[in-house]
Amino acid sequence: MNLAFQNLRQGLQTARKKLSRKWLHWRMRGQPEADILKAERKLRGVEQFDKLQRADVVVVSFGKSGRTWLRVMISHLFRVMYKLPENAILGFDNFHNLNPAVPKIFFTHDNYIKDFTGDFASKQPFYNKRVVLLARDPRDVAVSQFFQWKFRIKPSKVTINNYPPQGSDISLFDFVMGDNGGGMKAVTDYLNLWAREAGAVEAFHLLRYEDLRKDTRQELRRLLDFMQVAATDADVEAAVEYSSYENMKKMESKEQFRFAGGRMMPRDKDNPDSYKVRRAKVGGYRDYFSDEEVLAIDSRLAAELDPLFRYS
Repeated sequence: MNLAFQNLRQGLQTARKKLSRKWLHWRMRGQPEADILKAERKLRGVEQFDKLQRADVVVVSFGKSGRTWLRVMISHLFRVMYKLPENAILGFDNFHNLNPAVPKIFFTHDNYIKDFTGDFASKQPFYNKRVVLLARDPRDVAVSQFFQWKFRIKPSKVTINNYPPQGSDISLFDFVMGDNGGGMKAVTDYLNLWAREAGAVEAFHLLRYEDLRKDTRQELRRLLDFMQVAATDADVEAAVEYSSYENMKKMESKEQFRFAGGRMMPRDKDNPDSYKVRRAKVGGYRDYFSDEEVLAIDSRLAAELDPLFRYS
């Protein structure tokens, strides 16, 4: 199965999903918006649940935790290992269809499956899976979420994921500390549930963004061992070099991955805060707040986040 066919297949799948959602909204026209959003979340949950059942490895993360960086890194590793087409990005099973030796890897923010299963208190659908939790400091995530909401988010994702209405006059501090879909509370709640459920998962690997930044080669090697991928040191080195911050920024500027669903394209080339690859700085949230605001943010995190993540 060649890359052109894979791109066509992926495009048809995306078109089918969009059509099914439009059909849902048309069929439920005139009904309360809350009911329509609930139905759409359930429909998205069905789509995610289907991929979850078929996946060999699942990578879960809250949005803006470094998933795109990790995806680009692993994509290049498999391209090198199996001589796959240049610039192809790992989707769900596209690389597996090109070479069955590549596992089917499901990257998910895990934000809709519960709407399909009705189980909001556990991660039972993941229990028999090989799960990687990509975690990042909720303070940095919430700041990055603010810029995502302000400059990059699709209008369809605003209400369905409980973000403030676009154009709202809300400060960065209020966004981070507020009860919305991208604030620190949402990130903390997400990670805390995974911390409670990790012991029930058959195979669980915690990958912290900060550790991956500090020692990318070692953490990538540990991840590949968990995924049962036999890569050479040369494969790992190639993947690390390719996915460096400088190269990622350059590739986004050139729209090198323009066929990857828009995930690696700036919304405004003249606005650095509209880029997918923005700063990648560990602890960078401190640059945006006064000392008093940093103290308030840090105090809340220390009081609410499970110590498993070591961010307090």
